Amino acid sequence: MLELRQSCEGCGKALPPGATDAMICSFECTFCEVCALTKLSNVCPNCGGNFQHRPIRPAAMLAKHPASTEQHAVKIDEPSHSVFFARYRDTPPSQR
Repeated sequence: MLELRQSCEGCGKALPPGATDAMICSFECTFCEVCALTKLSNVCPNCGGNFQHRPIRPAAMLAKHPASTEQHAVKIDEPSHSVFFARYRDTPPSQR
């Protein structure tokens, strides 16, 4: 089950469970749409994967299975991400 992390790991923007601009990679790294598609160029700085919009958990299920309250660091390591970006920028996500 998805954690539904509460904030962008790039800029700290709040991303509540119903946020339509929350994006995740396959490891659930969570970024706002602006960070994921502009700063990060659709390359996760942690795993090199791509991002997809995070699904919305229905309210009834959210009551039974609440979003995560764990805080994740707000930081993009620019030098490390540049290595991922250089490696993956011209490679489609399905071929990374």
